[in-house]
Amino acid sequence: MLSAPIAVPHSLSTSTRQRPPISRQTCPLLAPYMLLMMMRNVTSDGFVLEDPTNPGQYSLPGCVIAAPSFPANTPGVDQNYVFNWVRDAAITAIEIAAARLPVFNNSDGVEVLNNYVKFAKTCQDNATPTMGHACYTITGHARPWSEQNDGPAIQSIAMMQAYSQLDSETQAIARDVIAKNIAYMLEVYKDPTTNLWEEHVSHTFFSRAVHLRCFRDFAANALDMAVPAGVAPAIKWLEAAIGDHWNGTWYVSMLAPDAAPGTSVMPDDVGYDPNIDIVSAAVYGGISVTDTKLLATAGHMRRMWADPDSDSVYPINVEDQHRGIGPLMGRYPGDTYDGDVAHPVRGGHPWPLCTANFAELYYKLALEIERTRKVPMDELSREFFAQVGVSDEASPAAASAALHEAADMMMRAVVFHSDHYELSEQYDGTSGFEKSVRDLTWSYAAFLSALRAKTAKLPKGAKAPAKTTTKAKAKA
Repeated sequence: MLSAPIAVPHSLSTSTRQRPPISRQTCPLLAPYMLLMMMRNVTSDGFVLEDPTNPGQYSLPGCVIAAPSFPANTPGVDQNYVFNWVRDAAITAIEIAAARLPVFNNSDGVEVLNNYVKFAKTCQDNATPTMGHACYTITGHARPWSEQNDGPAIQSIAMMQAYSQLDSETQAIARDVIAKNIAYMLEVYKDPTTNLWEEHVSHTFFSRAVHLRCFRDFAANALDMAVPAGVAPAIKWLEAAIGDHWNGTWYVSMLAPDAAPGTSVMPDDVGYDPNIDIVSAAVYGGISVTDTKLLATAGHMRRMWADPDSDSVYPINVEDQHRGIGPLMGRYPGDTYDGDVAHPVRGGHPWPLCTANFAELYYKLALEIERTRKVPMDELSREFFAQVGVSDEASPAAASAALHEAADMMMRAVVFHSDHYELSEQYDGTSGFEKSVRDLTWSYAAFLSALRAKTAKLPKGAKAPAKTTTKAKAKA
């Protein structure tokens, strides 16, 4: 048995203050290392974890724990993350599939992906009260937790992406899991569900976006699976429903049932919008990165956390401007969670995964601008582009370059504030030191996903816009 390492208090780390900011050329070189760091949280026959709250219970292969942190080994944190969250596991599996790991033991599949699918099947068989149950023990049994209907959707996306790397037996299991997920989703995609941050139940932007992408991907599947008649109407309905989240200023995270479009279920004084889950919906869901309403929402977030004159600015972002890195991004302005639910901190803290998701938006938008040779500039997106130095007169090439530079600065901040490249759940918004649970699996997966977006190339035959010598610098 291998147990989780003993945590060293983040305040003892000296790494973030004794080195210069990492160069933009170095970030892509970290991909193999970050992949290995992420893989430490994925169990196998040879890497087994013991349940810290249930001694004598050992993990099954293919379990993806959210983090190796639990209160007894992480001072100042009262949360146990040694569980398999369906969403986190799927996001991790997507990155494992993208890594194209080698095949061993004369197998015709990648073992870790085969294990992931089989463990997901065990969880699906044990799901209760619904197939949208979000969290499972390391043995694949339902843990008392919330129902989150985006889970089956993103799990199906992951399995479709990993399908060609599975052995024939596991491919059959994946088809069965996907088919059951699709059938369930067709029953619930119009219903309220628990949101991405597991705090409230309503009609959520993120869940709808992930359902939309899953239905689209499944409708075009090459898995020799029949597409139910309800998929096409579901896609059409979701495309319209997502538009209802626009309130004239930004996309609201959660819609109030039976209210006018753009009406949040949360009171304004709670500070739940603008919410980074809108940006995450463009990373993991079916939201176009050229949607200027999305860009308007993102622009409000950046100004909120990076502008020195903002009431919600993270002090570390002001400090990082002088280093030429950042800004770091949080979840939402009224956030109070910092790993210890007993002592809430108004305003919360920035998260590595939120920052990487925002950087990925920049990278993906840059590639789309290169592909279309058009900058999606209008009254809604103008502030978003101005924040990275892109004016109305900027050429597509200049806009793409500026977006890449802005994303690179964010990724360099993630690395600069890491503890020897280990990524926790959060950074302290004032000091920049890591805090909350250590080695969050999703943090690594989000970093890897953003790096893939950074290095993505145009399809063969497509031509990038002509290069320009115009240089734009990102600013708050």
